[in-house]
Amino acid sequence: MAGKRSAGLLLYRGGAEGTEVLLAHMGGPLWARREAGAWSVPKGEYVPPEEAWDAARREFEEELGMPPPDGRYVPLGDVRQSGGKVVTVWAVHGDLDPERIVPGTFDMEWPRGSGVVRSFPEIDRVAWFRPEEVGERLVKGQRVFLERLAERLSDEGADR
Repeated sequence: MAGKRSAGLLLYRGGAEGTEVLLAHMGGPLWARREAGAWSVPKGEYVPPEEAWDAARREFEEELGMPPPDGRYVPLGDVRQSGGKVVTVWAVHGDLDPERIVPGTFDMEWPRGSGVVRSFPEIDRVAWFRPEEVGERLVKGQRVFLERLAERLSDEGADR
């Protein structure tokens, strides 16, 4: 049986302070008080025959409540996270006001064993970070995407 697969979009913008990336803090009670390892590229699971590209765009809209930006999408490849899930990410230049997100929700029993099912946001906030500010916040298995984005942007700068 194939392992789980996720796909997502890493939004980036540039400015006088350099490049910033948009990350999402995972929602729900298990993540509420955590910062380290609690931030992620906006992404979600998919099952073939759905294509990773289609899933990345769908998940962006589901998680943030707005369509993905138009622009040139830069493939950042795949990463196998420690739990075995394979994550595929594209980067796209764009801007987004974190105050405008309308996150999707999920249901879970909470507190566990209570029999009470509650609804929680998939992500509880998003924020812009300079890559050097991300540190331990980003899920460890996804940090390579920031390195790959920096390489792509550096390569583009050399092409000018």
